[in-house]
Amino acid sequence: MKQTVFFPVIAAALCLIPGCKQEKTIEIPISIQNGYGPFRLSLGGVSPDSGDENNPWKKTYLQVTGIPDEWTDAKKGDIDANIYQTVYQNCLQGNISQEWYEELQKAWDWIPDTLNLSKEPLKCKIAFAFGKDAAGETRMVIDANNNLDFSDDVPFTPPEVDISGSLDDSTASRHLIPVTYERLSNNRIVREDAALFIVYVPSYNLWMCNFSQHARATFKEREFAISSAGFTNLSYRKTELVMMNDSLKDGKKISRDDMISENEYLALFDDEVYKYKGVDMNRNVMLLEKTDLPKNRLYSTQTGFKAVPFEGSDFKSKTSITLDSYKGKYLLIDFWAVWCGPCIQELPNLKTMYDSLDKSKVEIIGIVCESPPDALETMIEQYGITWPQILSDETSAIKQKYNVSGYPTTFLIDPDGVIIAKDLRGKELENKINELIAE
Repeated sequence: MKQTVFFPVIAAALCLIPGCKQEKTIEIPISIQNGYGPFRLSLGGVSPDSGDENNPWKKTYLQVTGIPDEWTDAKKGDIDANIYQTVYQNCLQGNISQEWYEELQKAWDWIPDTLNLSKEPLKCKIAFAFGKDAAGETRMVIDANNNLDFSDDVPFTPPEVDISGSLDDSTASRHLIPVTYERLSNNRIVREDAALFIVYVPSYNLWMCNFSQHARATFKEREFAISSAGFTNLSYRKTELVMMNDSLKDGKKISRDDMISENEYLALFDDEVYKYKGVDMNRNVMLLEKTDLPKNRLYSTQTGFKAVPFEGSDFKSKTSITLDSYKGKYLLIDFWAVWCGPCIQELPNLKTMYDSLDKSKVEIIGIVCESPPDALETMIEQYGITWPQILSDETSAIKQKYNVSGYPTTFLIDPDGVIIAKDLRGKELENKINELIAE
């Protein structure tokens, strides 16, 4: 499998508006690497084409040939290497409606950068098919060379996995399938190689996959690794950045707390801090912005930084709530939703802990997202929730301020307003709070 290396380009973008503070964007060249690097392997769901005539994706389905004639219950589908390019080009072609295109932008919090999207259609989908062979065994085939013809591809028996356990890199490496796709690079359409890992999960009757690929960059003699969308596609949007150290280079995996999301900060030193702006795959660069403030004066959702201020009102009492109201106390902020199974499982633990807490030292706030008021009312009564709850809607946008993309998500904040831990739950959370109170 080829490895693409790009030559260094450094550029600066300066604000030229009168009175505007000048900010310098630094472009650091990236190279594409095989494997998951320091990141933990994750998987995304895969679905075959739907037979629903009203499905808004219907006209985007790939038309393929060569599915083995002897297969029964055969179904086909495709996997997006870049879902954003797929949506953009299919809107231009009239395969999806303008209304649906705009709905997707809103749902994904995505403003299309048309300068970095190809108006000419790209082969950024990879077709697959599966069915039962003559022996009744499930078989699969991947259109590895992206010619929409399965007859020149080799069918295989997909690995079955249990996603309740942990998958390691070695498991994936034994089942990787080399595939090709197209992307935009320096405003030219190029054909790239990638490695696809696809599995079947019998307990859920579910297909899942990822792309075994990440990017690397070097800045100020430090090496960085970048993952794309949890390995679910190769758009390099919604990336995560990691500064490599000796243990990570030796194969250790990074913890979620130590990953840097887009628009979060990279602190090389306390007085040398950069904002991570993501990756521009057209120009093949990682983007950083130098900040003028030291780490202790910056707000972020990262551990070690000041928590982002917010305000809202308690769902029951309508009392105003701000982050500043809890200065001098440890504060747990719990982002959850009424339809989230793990969130609901955690409610009895939170209640037990909250009832026993010294409220002069520790408090809890629930930020309830994507949930109707009547359902929240029911939950409060059913689980005896007595700690404040803020119903976060589009106007308060607390979820967006804290870059929350899944539930439950928690932030533990110290009396000075600095985030000291993230995503603690259950016994781990209880032990951490007891430890802090005892200090």
